[in-house]
Amino acid sequence: MKSHIGLIGLAVMGQNLALNIARKGYKVSVYNRTAQRTEMFVKNRVRNEEIEAHYDIKKFVESLEKPRKIILMVKAGKPVDDTISQLLPYLEPGDLIIDGGNSHYMDTERRYEELSKKGILFLGMGVSGGERGALHGPSLMPGGSKEAYALVEEILLKIAAKTDDGPCCTYVGERSAGHFVKMVHNGIEYTIMQAIAEIYHIMRDVMKLVPEEMSQIFEEWNKGELNSFLIEITYKILRKKDEETGRPMVDVILDKAEQKGTGKWTSQAALDLGIPTPSINLAVVERIISHFKNERVKLSKLYNKKRNTVQKSDNLIKDLENALFFAMLAAFSQGMWLIAEASEEFNYNIDLPEVLRIWKGGCIIRARLIDTIRKHVSYNNAYLLGSKEMISLLEDRLDSLKRVLRMAVDNEIPVPAMSSAYNYFMSMTEEKLPANLIQAQRDFFGAHMFQRIDKEGVFHIDWEEGEIV
Repeated sequence: MKSHIGLIGLAVMGQNLALNIARKGYKVSVYNRTAQRTEMFVKNRVRNEEIEAHYDIKKFVESLEKPRKIILMVKAGKPVDDTISQLLPYLEPGDLIIDGGNSHYMDTERRYEELSKKGILFLGMGVSGGERGALHGPSLMPGGSKEAYALVEEILLKIAAKTDDGPCCTYVGERSAGHFVKMVHNGIEYTIMQAIAEIYHIMRDVMKLVPEEMSQIFEEWNKGELNSFLIEITYKILRKKDEETGRPMVDVILDKAEQKGTGKWTSQAALDLGIPTPSINLAVVERIISHFKNERVKLSKLYNKKRNTVQKSDNLIKDLENALFFAMLAAFSQGMWLIAEASEEFNYNIDLPEVLRIWKGGCIIRARLIDTIRKHVSYNNAYLLGSKEMISLLEDRLDSLKRVLRMAVDNEIPVPAMSSAYNYFMSMTEEKLPANLIQAQRDFFGAHMFQRIDKEGVFHIDWEEGEIV
């Protein structure tokens, strides 16, 4: 019997996804560039699942029923292109390749066009949920042709996470839409993680709380409107002890945050498309700053922070909760606006409420807040601020955010995610920004022209009398 689907790339994500598919009743062929990893997977993890291991790519392809369906779970970039090149001699028109990695959307766009010319179908599919999600039910964001999606829709819906609104998988849109949406998902993820880290920073260095105390607060928050995967793992992290030292695990981890590029790509795409994503941008910047550990240590000896201790109180805890909610909503606001603009610019035809629906389960940014956002997001209100209810959600928490920002400033704690959320909201709700002065400056030194408030057209004036020499 031929396999229903094939999977290439047996790092932990690939292994777990293969097991997930097989446990849903499908026969899966697997292949990895290094034979040893395939052997270890079969020996250590495959039990009663119908998983057939292959060590030759030609035989791997021949083991699949037609039209062949192959998921790539390999590192983004050149490895994806190399794997596709290895597959092509053995594929036929109508066969399907699915890239399940975190590929840049422009790479997906290129691969889609190149493979289309050869008659090969292609899906760029965002996969969120980490290792556990891949095994038990991820959020899946496939983009490409509807014809390609139809070939694997049944399998994807079965392996995806399930919520009360259905499987966390949908056809996202044309060509590279799936990878674009996953990229922005990760940008939102960066921002929420940064905002949580800023709250932790305040709790640690201003309130002088120990990790166990912080864990209790985050756990309590997870029962309310902040309920989310990232809050859940935060309280579990803060509770974990290091087996070697007995200290809280978080206290023995070096403060250098890594990144794989998706946050940076989100910021770059936003700048290219002209959509404001300040919170996402600064979350990326803060990860970069964290890497300059030696420089930070040296500078910390040259400048003594002015920091007091602020006692824990119910009012302060509530303010921190409200400030974090504000920052989370701002992150979603910026991300959804960017997706809406990309959908229009690239003709993706993305259904924004449907994207939010598949983020409700399985994925890293799943949160109770998504239900509220879904009611208000649309192409006419992509940035989430166009309804009175959404404005009220932020307005009700604004005083809390201001108090938290003042406390951070008074105690010299960097809070870029929360402060950028405040400035984003204030800028978007400001009828008259000072950009008129900037336009005057640009016209003064570069004759860049400006528009007037009282007549149509563009204008330039001589700002200084006398001849330019």
